[in-house]
Amino acid sequence: MATGKNAHLNAMADLGTSPWIDNISRDWLEDGTLSRLIEDGVVGLTSNPTIFANAISKSSVYDSQIKELKAKGFEAGQIALELAKADVAAAATLLEPVSKRTSHLDGWVSLEVDPFLAFDSEATIKAAREISQELVVEGGHRNVMVKIPATKAGLGPIEEAIAAGISVNVTLIFSIERYREVYEAFLKGAERGLEAGVDYSHHRSVASFFVSRLDTAVDPLLKDHPELQGKVAVAQSKLAYQTFLEVAGSDRSQRLIEAGIAPQRPLWASTSSKNPNYPDLVYVDNLIGPNTVNTMPLATMEAVMDHGAARKNSILEGVDEARELIEINLGKAGVNLSGVTADLESQGVSSFSASWKQLLDEIDKKAV
Repeated sequence: MATGKNAHLNAMADLGTSPWIDNISRDWLEDGTLSRLIEDGVVGLTSNPTIFANAISKSSVYDSQIKELKAKGFEAGQIALELAKADVAAAATLLEPVSKRTSHLDGWVSLEVDPFLAFDSEATIKAAREISQELVVEGGHRNVMVKIPATKAGLGPIEEAIAAGISVNVTLIFSIERYREVYEAFLKGAERGLEAGVDYSHHRSVASFFVSRLDTAVDPLLKDHPELQGKVAVAQSKLAYQTFLEVAGSDRSQRLIEAGIAPQRPLWASTSSKNPNYPDLVYVDNLIGPNTVNTMPLATMEAVMDHGAARKNSILEGVDEARELIEINLGKAGVNLSGVTADLESQGVSSFSASWKQLLDEIDKKAV
């Protein structure tokens, strides 16, 4: 039973979809914003390179630490990671009571590996191990997830991290085909870890689908089929949930669940409505169901708190229609969905890398 102050967030959580906030900044940590959101019913937090770039670039609260670290000989990339780790550790402390109250289902905070490593498997797993060692093992923040991009090169590190008992948020998933590969990596890693005697009692994993970006990319390709516009992202998410139910319900997954390893929950990310003609909560209210997470930017979270209309199992509504749209109608309309999602993955990695580069340049300026 949800215990937040906001009835809309409570309703969402009670129906199985955990409301997480997709933002972090030291300002939020110092002025009580994050604490108030947690009191309202927010039960987790995600971050990404763009979020940290905005937070650090637009605030002066990091300036003194930047100068201190620079004086110690830290390079810009090292400084950026140190700043991010400090914020994540502080947020994890605030969310620790949620972790305990929910038996570690929620209360998680995510920190992404360096986005420049997205296509380097060896460097990605090394970075994931280092983040986990410092924040989880040494720092005692057992509610920190390491974010690893779902590129082809990321699948191996995802398996390795899960096998090592690292809680992983797999990010930048745009297609159901890649989602199946991600869940396979999760299962392989969990099976290896279980055989090696890894303790999974505090372990959780999520698979993050970037939802609204799909409509943004596909809608222009459907200008001759306006009846299909604004429907593709929700439809694919519903089919992704069907995939989750299938895979998590398999004998293979059930053996892991019986051994104490929780299934990897789908997480809906990029859930703000980018088109002003669409309902502001189109990617929230239509994706409610057990064992899911929805991580939202502040404006979307505030909209939920004001007028959210979560419907029980809305993610199970219209599955047949969703399948017809994705598997038949898009092709008839001339849309190559596989090509679109491949482009979105590439653009997502490039966007995060560009944000990180912008942040490093800003840190160099502030360090002077």
